[in-house]
Amino acid sequence: MPKYRVVAIDGGGIRGLVTTILLQRIVATPGLEGLLDSIDLVAGTSTGGLLALAIARKLDLAQVRDLYVERGPAIFDDSWLDDLVDLGKLRGADYGTKPLRDELTKLFRKTTLGQLRKRVLISAFDLDNENPDPAKRTWKPKLFHNFPGSNSDRATLAVDVGLYTSAAPTYFPSVDGYVDGGVYASNPAMCALAQTQDARYSPTPALSDVLLLSLGTGTSLQYITGKTHDWGYAQWVKPLINLMLDGTAGIADYQCRQLLGERYHRLAPVFPAGTTVPMDDVDKIPYLIEFANALPIDETTDWLKETWIEA
Repeated sequence: MPKYRVVAIDGGGIRGLVTTILLQRIVATPGLEGLLDSIDLVAGTSTGGLLALAIARKLDLAQVRDLYVERGPAIFDDSWLDDLVDLGKLRGADYGTKPLRDELTKLFRKTTLGQLRKRVLISAFDLDNENPDPAKRTWKPKLFHNFPGSNSDRATLAVDVGLYTSAAPTYFPSVDGYVDGGVYASNPAMCALAQTQDARYSPTPALSDVLLLSLGTGTSLQYITGKTHDWGYAQWVKPLINLMLDGTAGIADYQCRQLLGERYHRLAPVFPAGTTVPMDDVDKIPYLIEFANALPIDETTDWLKETWIEA
């Protein structure tokens, strides 16, 4: 069977700008111009989910870049009035959903997952499966996809899925009962790899035929000093979110590396010590552009030429 090429993109809010610029630089490399066309499956979480949908819709990366640079400040606009209503962030999400919905509608209009040009896998989390059987009613991970089959999400609007996967707790309200898939898969690479092996979507590629490129959005070096932390909800909530996102990204990287070996590559930029970029820090957009343009990508482009293109 021919090689099966997968791209998986992490979550990270405004840091998705870094990944977008890195992709622009990669496809501008001689010999890699057709990289995006060669993808069989593109997976994403949160901002990575938006990028995945855009790639599958065959939108120009410049449009996606503009979404972050030009519209990011409006999407992450925390007005004083909103803070007043939310009692200074003690209740209520930091940002409303409408600006993001408006921008996604401009990009995707009424496109459904089934109308996308590529297979997609987008993570979200269902807060209530609404099962009529009380013994089966629970919250659960949800992977939206457009593979053929009875359990496909091909009829679901790309705009809606984009909102579901981006609804990071405390940052945005839940949408239609869904929140950001980053609560279990901030790095969706392992989810994507598992999807390639699902026999319900035959013909499935052999594991030895899968090539996987995993893309991070930029990691801040963070830690909590001390050996004992007698914290409650208020102290843990934001650190716990960051801890959870970084932890799930790292374990997915380990799992994919062990299963695929040289057929797996991860480009995961790390910000310099002392530089922290929260997912909503739009003031750092100029820095993110500078950082992404200066980041060495030779190792990634070499791997793509030797493993992805030549396979």
